[in-house]
Amino acid sequence: MSTSATGRLAARGLTLAYEDRTVVAELDLEVPDGEVTVVVGPNACGKSTTLRALGRLLRPRAGAVLLDGEDLAHIPTRTIAQSLGLLPQSPVAPEAITVSDLVARGRQPHQRWWQQWSQEDERAVTEAMERTDVTALSERPVDELSGGQRQRVWLAMALAQQTDLLLLDEPTTYLDIAHQVEVLDLVRQLAAPTAEGTRGRTVVMVLHDLNQAARYADHLVAMKDGRVVARGRPDQIVDAALVREVFGLEAVVVPCPVTGDPLVVPGAPWQPQSPPQTSSQPQTPAQQRADPTSPAQGTFEPSTRK
Repeated sequence: MSTSATGRLAARGLTLAYEDRTVVAELDLEVPDGEVTVVVGPNACGKSTTLRALGRLLRPRAGAVLLDGEDLAHIPTRTIAQSLGLLPQSPVAPEAITVSDLVARGRQPHQRWWQQWSQEDERAVTEAMERTDVTALSERPVDELSGGQRQRVWLAMALAQQTDLLLLDEPTTYLDIAHQVEVLDLVRQLAAPTAEGTRGRTVVMVLHDLNQAARYADHLVAMKDGRVVARGRPDQIVDAALVREVFGLEAVVVPCPVTGDPLVVPGAPWQPQSPPQTSSQPQTPAQQRADPTSPAQGTFEPSTRK
């Protein structure tokens, strides 16, 4: 099942490979403007590789990524950085850099040699740090922070870049559940129309949690083995058949009691089997027929949890 969508960012016939191993083959993808697109799929299905190509971190083996209809490979790096922000999966900070200095690097695409820092830069950095709850860490070295704190600092740097398009590769990595929700709520706010009625930011995220994806995505893309299996609104495409096809998981999909979005409930977990009953007195044939744990029956049923 699919839905049509148009936007500034798209992939056409995209084939991606590492040396002689093809990861994504002939992929077509449209990113709707002003919406949150979430890419899901099992490990090694090509979702992070696709995001790297959309951010020009990986050169396509064939096909192209288009920004405003132009091949990304032909656009100057500074021009791309002014339109497209990217938070990769495992970014590495320069040694001993402080939080405020790292977030400030998000402003580099907007600076010129005659104007290195402006009030607008200062406002953008301050707002980004406030929105990601890292203001109190501003003077701390990044390499002294916890994994969750570092993740929020990197997100602040991406926000400070103030691009219309934002690519986030697993932005909830290392975060506890409360900060996961805060980050994803922030993403929804970024994509929301402004009070003046202008369109919000366009966001593309890779997430592992299918329930979070279904809750926060406007447009969901499910991938497997380097291809798109389904795309569309979560309530239109997420069902038990899709979960089985993409993840190989038997599950029940029910409406979320809070939002009404699809909620994936995996099948019953493994439980140890109850041992056969033992008795010093031999069972009569009638007892053997009535008792499923009897050796005469040869089988016994595992316990079930209501």
